[in-house]
Amino acid sequence: MTFLVHLLVCIFATGSWVTINGLWVELPLLVTELPEGWSLPSHLTVIIQLANVGPLLVTLLHHFRPSCLPEVPVIFALLCIGTVTCTLFAFLWNMTTWVLGNQHSIAFMVLTFFLALVDCTSSVTFLPFMSHLPARYLTTFFVGEGFSGLLPALVALAQGSGLTTCVNVTITPDTTPSPGANRTTGITQRASSTLVSDLTGTAASSTRLESRSLPAHFPPWTFFFLLSCMMACCLLAFFFLRRRLHHWEASTEDLLSSQISLPTFPQQDKQDLGLQGPEDGIKAQRPPEEERASLRLPQLSAIYFLVGFVNALTNGVLPSVQTYSCLSYGPVAYHLAATLGSMANPLACFVAMFLPRRSLLFLGALSVLGTGFGAYNMAMAVMSPCPLLQGHWAGQALIVASWVLFSGCLSYVKAMLGVVLREHNDRALLWCGVAVQLGSLVGAVLMFPLVNVVRLFSSADFCSLQCAS
Repeated sequence: MTFLVHLLVCIFATGSWVTINGLWVELPLLVTELPEGWSLPSHLTVIIQLANVGPLLVTLLHHFRPSCLPEVPVIFALLCIGTVTCTLFAFLWNMTTWVLGNQHSIAFMVLTFFLALVDCTSSVTFLPFMSHLPARYLTTFFVGEGFSGLLPALVALAQGSGLTTCVNVTITPDTTPSPGANRTTGITQRASSTLVSDLTGTAASSTRLESRSLPAHFPPWTFFFLLSCMMACCLLAFFFLRRRLHHWEASTEDLLSSQISLPTFPQQDKQDLGLQGPEDGIKAQRPPEEERASLRLPQLSAIYFLVGFVNALTNGVLPSVQTYSCLSYGPVAYHLAATLGSMANPLACFVAMFLPRRSLLFLGALSVLGTGFGAYNMAMAVMSPCPLLQGHWAGQALIVASWVLFSGCLSYVKAMLGVVLREHNDRALLWCGVAVQLGSLVGAVLMFPLVNVVRLFSSADFCSLQCAS
């Protein structure tokens, strides 16, 4: 039964971020299909953070009117909304609308908001629900949260999303070019052209390399249907987990009522008779570190700051520039960085399960290491379209490895900080969720103007790049 509960907790936890993680790993395909192009990730980060209205409302109700917020119905509602929205995505993901003279993916953005509302609110509902279970299941929860990135990544690998190839295109200009024929589209094209004059000398043709998307093994609507099935599995897992928890509570009440005369026995006599109550059993099974988990205010402040900082990097700052950081090295590098980076999350949580390190000094050092990898990723994004070692296999390997190590280091930190706060007290998990969303919001709000207003980052066509050596 313990294994079954671990399995249910793991499946339930995948519903926390599986839909938004699914959007991120599908971005290599979506940026070639939707009109926003390379700036699509920065739009998504802002929309996701706008959905923080959900956790804000839940937190305020928890503080001022805790009795008005039934926990279980809220979680059921969130999982149902996520399932329905993923199904709608399958039909509406590529619908565009003209706004201010340009096409925009309005339907995609609106549906993304509802998915983000589910996932952001899960930070302040799923974690408090886990406080009703023994502490040993919390690491399993973080493993499942890591699987919320792994499962969509595996599907995206099978799909082959966003892969492109370079083809030679011969262009013959018209004798009377149209007014907008030579207008640039914002993509730098420094192609090596070969001019070929025809026999009459009245026309010329040029040959250049252009990128063409390879057909995916299955279309995006199939991918979103699979996400919908994952959310449905999370809903079923929560249903059975809630029934199991209700069974535990009922058993505890029966046991207490049957042992109403036990307080007359000394503690040692109860142990000799094998008549320990459930509360005594919990204390006996509680690990020593949980008994002494008492954090002072400066330590708590440092932990919450670290939680916010790490999530600002992983959920707001770096995802906004992943296209600029990776696509200059080619679509394969972007595809591998997006998918393998998502796989690093559950792997780090598995490591946290078997090699837990609660030392704040160690977690701080690991955060600095992960931030270093993130700084390299950011530097390559700033240098786009000509980053270091562009066009060399070593550059591709470095950028993919940097994204994987960035995700792995900070995922381990997030998991262990959650365990430390869980051992402090149950309510600390609620504020942990608040710190997660606040950090993510700050990161997204910081990056959106840099990407879309200041335009600090430059996009490029990988096939036509000619960077100075």
